[in-house]
Amino acid sequence: MSARIDHTVTSGTFTLDGQTYDVDNNVWVIGDDAEVIVLDAPHSVDDILTLVDGRTVKAIVLTHAHDDHSRFAPALRQATGAPILLHPDDRPLWELTHADATWDADLADGQEITVGGTTLTVLHTPGHAPGAVCLYVPDLGAVFSGDTLFHGGPGATGRSFSDRPTIEASIREKLFVLPDDTVVHTGHGDDTTIGAERAALG
Repeated sequence: MSARIDHTVTSGTFTLDGQTYDVDNNVWVIGDDAEVIVLDAPHSVDDILTLVDGRTVKAIVLTHAHDDHSRFAPALRQATGAPILLHPDDRPLWELTHADATWDADLADGQEITVGGTTLTVLHTPGHAPGAVCLYVPDLGAVFSGDTLFHGGPGATGRSFSDRPTIEASIREKLFVLPDDTVVHTGHGDDTTIGAERAALG
């Protein structure tokens, strides 16, 4: 069995700095017919479990702790028994939503996570959030960018715990070194490629 990517879109809200927005989030599941890793846990446990389709969830990996990516992680952990993995620099954001719960294991830059015969490499890409990470899967020619890089440029940096020069440095140092044809699977919106975004950002 070879690893594959499954995808769905869930709808809900994002709240930070006293403002709430309606958002659609991509949910990505990577694995084979037996086991998977879930990237982010927004809006609906049921929608995520439908995508998982009875397979064993090895881990719930959060690209960052904004509530539209992490809100349902504890409920998904309860439903699947899978540990939650988060970069520790995102503790301040996590605690805004989950004052009475914690994650299970820290993510670290360069860490490798194996599932379904393929390996995901953690890339720490602060800027949108202090603990933001991307997951690079060379076997699948893909990087999962969370809210660090979108079709059209870097993620938003106009809110608490974010910084534009930091996110641009992260993108250049960690993402733009990947092959041009690497598909960028984003946290919101359409896919893009490293080559296209390198040309756009300059």
